[in-house]
Amino acid sequence: MKQTLKLKRYPNLSTILMVEKVLKKYQDLPMKISELKKKLPKQIMHQTLILILEYLYASGKIIFGPKGVQWIYSESEHLKKMMKDAIEI
Repeated sequence: MKQTLKLKRYPNLSTILMVEKVLKKYQDLPMKISELKKKLPKQIMHQTLILILEYLYASGKIIFGPKGVQWIYSESEHLKKMMKDAIEI
C-alpha cells in the first residue's frame, strides 16, 4: 500500500471520521475499497481515500489483506471508564 501520491488536497477531519465510522460499523468483515466507497455517505476522491487508509493503517486502526480492509482498533475498557468519569474543562 506504500505509494507516493501527489496530492493537491488533504482530507479534513470530518472526512477521516466518516471513513472511520463506516469501517467501525462493518468491522466484522473485511471489505474491498470499492465496497467501502459505496458505503460512504458522501463520495470522496480515490486518492483521498487511499491517503486516509494509509493514515489509519499507520496508526494501527485497520489492516489490509487480500480480502480487503478491516477495522481492528478497540479502545480499552479502562480508557473508556476514564473518559466517562473525567471532568470537562
